[in-house]
Amino acid sequence: MLRRLNIVGLAIWLLAPPVGAQGLPEHPSIQNAAATRALMDRVAEWQMKNFRYANSGEKNLHDRGVAAWTNAVFYLGLAQWAPLSQRPDACMAWLRDVGAKARWEVAANFERYPAYQIYHADELCVGRFYLAMYGRYGEESMLTSVKTRLDKIMGSPPDTAMSHRNKQSWTWCDALFMAPPTYAAMSKISGSEAYVRFMDEGFRRSYAHLFDGQEGLFFRDDSYFAKREANGKKVFWGRGNGWAAAGVAGVLEVLPDTAPMRTFYENLLRKLAKNLASLQDRRGYWHASLLDPDSYPAPEASATALITYAIAYGVNAGVLPESEYLPVLEKSWAWLTAAVDKSGKLGWVQPIGADPKKVTADMTAPYGVGALLMAGAQILMIND
Repeated sequence: MLRRLNIVGLAIWLLAPPVGAQGLPEHPSIQNAAATRALMDRVAEWQMKNFRYANSGEKNLHDRGVAAWTNAVFYLGLAQWAPLSQRPDACMAWLRDVGAKARWEVAANFERYPAYQIYHADELCVGRFYLAMYGRYGEESMLTSVKTRLDKIMGSPPDTAMSHRNKQSWTWCDALFMAPPTYAAMSKISGSEAYVRFMDEGFRRSYAHLFDGQEGLFFRDDSYFAKREANGKKVFWGRGNGWAAAGVAGVLEVLPDTAPMRTFYENLLRKLAKNLASLQDRRGYWHASLLDPDSYPAPEASATALITYAIAYGVNAGVLPESEYLPVLEKSWAWLTAAVDKSGKLGWVQPIGADPKKVTADMTAPYGVGALLMAGAQILMIND
C-alpha cells in the first residue's frame, strides 16, 4: 500500500536542500518506485563501470583487494538490489564475474596482519556475499571457503579480550556488520545452530563492551571511551553506528522468527533506531560525528545509507512502527537521492577510517554505494 508523503518533512527538505546536491533532475520520494528504481540502476551502473581493486602484487589487500570489505559491501548491496533492478541479469552476471575473480575465497592477509590469523571480522564480509550467491545458484564453490573459514574459527576459538588491540574478537563496532550476518546466514543454509550460537556469544560480548547505555549508541572501540569532541561530548562515529545498526538488521534478515535470541536483536534495533532518529539532521542526513555536528557540519552518505537501510528493514519486518519512522525515512531518502549526481556517482562518503572526519561532495567509495543499494531495496519494499 502506498503511504502518504510526510508534508512537513518534505517542506523542511525543500526549504533547506541537501548540501552540495548537484543537478539531479528528480529526488524520488518513497512513493515513487519507478524513479527510485531508475536512480538505483544508475548508481549501480556507475559503480560497476568505475570499479577498481588491488591485485595480489600490491599491498593492503585487506582494504583494496577484490575480496576486501570495502568492495564486499558493494557486492552485498548489488546482490540485494539486482532482483529489483530493470537489468537484473546484467547485475548478476557482473557479480558472478567478480566472484570468479576472487575465486570465491574469503580474504586472507596473514603476511600483512599475522596477528589476526584467521579471525579478522572484515575478511568475513565477502563471505556473506558468497552465501547470498550460493542461495541463488547453489554452486558449492560459493560455499566452501566460507564454511572452511568459519569452521576453523569456531574450532580454534579466538582471544576474547575486548581491548581494541585484539582483532581476533569483535572489538570494534564495524565488526558487527562484517561478521555476525555471515554466521547467521551460514546457520540458515547449513541448518546448524552452532554458527548462530557462536555469533550470538560474540555479538553480546561486543554489545556489553561497546554499547553506551546512557546515549544508546556504540563506541567505535574502547580507545574512544575517554575521548571527547570539541563540545565536550563523547565521540560517537556516524558510520560506526550505521555499521552496528545495519549489522543488527543483517542478522535479523536471516534469523528464524522462532529463534530465542531474536528478541535481543529486535530490541537492540529499536534502541538504535530511536536514538539515531533523534540525531538526524533536519535535512535528512546524519553527520560523521553524531553528538558534535557543529564540528562536522557536512553530511555523511555512508552513515546515512546504512542507518536508512536498518530503519527501513525494521519497518518492513514489523519491528519498527511505520507511523514513527516513515517520516525519518522520507527525509533520509530525499537527501540520499539528491546526493547522487547525474552520472550516478554518490558523493559525501567518508573515506576509510575509525572516527569522525571531514567529508566533501566529491568523496565516494564502493561501501557507500553498497549501503545505498541496500537501503534502496528496502525502500522499494515499503511500497509492496
